[in-house]
Amino acid sequence: MGLWQRLAGVSAGRRSSWLVVVAWLALGVAAGPLARQVSDVYDNDVSAWVPRAAESTRARELASRFPGGQELTAVVVYARAGGLTDADRAKAAEDRRVLAGLIPGRRVQPPVASPDRQALLLGVALDGHDEDAAYDATVRIRRQVSAGAPAGLLVKVTGPAGFMVDAADAFGHLDTTLLLVTVAVVAALLLLTYHSPVLWLLPLVAVFLANGIASAAVYLLARGGTLTVNGQSGGILTVLVFGAGTDYALLLIARYREELHHHADRHQAMAAALRRAGPVVLASGATVIAGLGCLLAADMNSTRSLGPVGALSIACAVLAMITLLPALLVLGGRWLFWPRIPRPGRALHPERTLWARAGGHIAQRPRAIWVTTAVMLAALAAGAIGMRTGIPGQDAYTTTPESIAGQQLLARHYPAGAAAPAEVTANADAEAAVTATAHATPGVAAVLPATHAGELLQLRVVLADPADSPAAEHTVQRLRDAVHAIPGADALVGGLTATNLDVATAARHDRVIVIPLVLAVVLGVLALLLRALVAPLLLIATVVLSFLAALGATWLVADRLLGFPALDHQLVLIGFVFLVALGIDYNIFLMTRVREEAGRLGHRPGVLRGLAATGGVITSAGLVLAATFAGLSVLPVTWMVELAILVAVGVLLDTFVVRPVLVPAVALDAGPAIWWPSRHAHHPLPERAADRRAAPPPSPEHGRRVSRAGSPDDRELLSIERPTVKNRQRQPGWAPAERDTS
Repeated sequence: MGLWQRLAGVSAGRRSSWLVVVAWLALGVAAGPLARQVSDVYDNDVSAWVPRAAESTRARELASRFPGGQELTAVVVYARAGGLTDADRAKAAEDRRVLAGLIPGRRVQPPVASPDRQALLLGVALDGHDEDAAYDATVRIRRQVSAGAPAGLLVKVTGPAGFMVDAADAFGHLDTTLLLVTVAVVAALLLLTYHSPVLWLLPLVAVFLANGIASAAVYLLARGGTLTVNGQSGGILTVLVFGAGTDYALLLIARYREELHHHADRHQAMAAALRRAGPVVLASGATVIAGLGCLLAADMNSTRSLGPVGALSIACAVLAMITLLPALLVLGGRWLFWPRIPRPGRALHPERTLWARAGGHIAQRPRAIWVTTAVMLAALAAGAIGMRTGIPGQDAYTTTPESIAGQQLLARHYPAGAAAPAEVTANADAEAAVTATAHATPGVAAVLPATHAGELLQLRVVLADPADSPAAEHTVQRLRDAVHAIPGADALVGGLTATNLDVATAARHDRVIVIPLVLAVVLGVLALLLRALVAPLLLIATVVLSFLAALGATWLVADRLLGFPALDHQLVLIGFVFLVALGIDYNIFLMTRVREEAGRLGHRPGVLRGLAATGGVITSAGLVLAATFAGLSVLPVTWMVELAILVAVGVLLDTFVVRPVLVPAVALDAGPAIWWPSRHAHHPLPERAADRRAAPPPSPEHGRRVSRAGSPDDRELLSIERPTVKNRQRQPGWAPAERDTS
């Protein structure tokens, strides 16, 4: 007996299944307190998101050497259309006095009037070393300046500190919100799938424990400094565990239910289901893990950190689905499937399903169908033509938080870049040349006096355009080109605009590096799993086409319906990894079953039988995964909404177009050559004679029913062996003396 058979026997065993459940429950109890603390180790500092080797990152590191270099500024804006009143100025002066005492030891700058005399700007420098303290201080500032404001005076707190608070609030309840939404969605879909008042609970219990253990593991690794996790990757962890875990649960339960029709003993049925479905779950999980692991090659810190966090979540989901869930199912017994309890002697009829009928139609004209489908997907992909990337800061949220409203006030009354100037760091002996060059750069509104730190100087350069605008990015690029050309200056340009520019550059770099790497890794996994080269290449092509179609649809929805100005820089790469790694799962589910059936029945019957047998479970799995990712849209963050649309649309295309139509049509048109260079390509039907002798002939009524779905040659492939006592004895592990009263 092989290792996998022995492992399958543990989860399916009469006594060992109890041990498996107890072990998981004990692990879940131990992990619970740690999982609840995972948000405490989120690193949402700018350095956790930006490119690791970019110029803005190096400039930020040098900035820590200057007085106030680690400060986080809260910018208070007072504005009144038509001009400030004496009461307005008195309010600003009183706030400055109160804030100086409220936040001892921090500098509160005198109010600065705008050129049009309609606004005042008050800056409060906070300690950037302690993010929690800076958050609390900013909240107190907002509370103070909004209290007692004269009627008609607009008061907003923005600047780096304001942006930090609003971002923290947007992600603050991410875990709880996503968990509640995800649990509700998965529970509802499982109820609709199984029509059982009990069965839906078991996958939910298994995936819930897997999520807790994954969160605890992330917490321990992050606390130990081994792993960096931020609000983005922490939230996606929950979505991945629930989405992928439920998919694997649906596949296993479908195969277990099928085996219950052939085995009198549920433990033997589960062992058989694990022997057949377990390797598929492992292969699917390995594909997703390998794809996510490719993110380690990314330059963006936020993208790179998502790789190991996502891989760890998938690993926990796979482990739970091949150990805990099987044990729960065999302990629960057949009654879990009530009112549709599977029993030996009750034949399955996949030929009556929607996907069996669809397969019959596809088999009649496979080439015309796959060409038409591919053209339709390509037309949808064309929607991405003219797609813009790079979301401006003012559009980063689906709502308008206070920091954005304050930034808009600043732009109306001050030089647009006043709240977030560019920062030029250079050698002190080049001060005159650097200052003159900055003044002469088109797009620069002002250059503030230099700050010195030993042999270094720092200039704050106010841009004429909003800091998050494309025009400001062009100005920063001109500024960089100019100061880099100064001999001996060793100048670096950082700040918010420079960071945005570097993020866009890094995102393009990461797409060029990571996307081919993901394709190569997934192709290798498929080649090993299917023992072929042609089939993996065709499957990769279908998934890439599906992704491009989903991207085109996402841009059309974001641009035409939602009014978003652009897609996020990281969306293309992260969406590609998720859709290729997760979307290929469904092709793995389908094609491994097709390969299994083709070895018994032949290529054409094998394709149709595989489609009929896996159609229902893949449809359910796709709906669950799409709905789970759609839960991200509840967050008020624009790029999260875009990710929800992209993955949900892509998964639905995979579920209802690519996997049930395009892939079977291509496989039927290609014929046995799709399995090249494996033996199936040259000897596609090694066991057909034996199977014909073993299988009883279908009834005339059965044959007439099938003939409507496919050709006469397909009748045998869609008939399922009726489990008589005689043919049950041929099945491995069947013992007539055993009885299972479950």
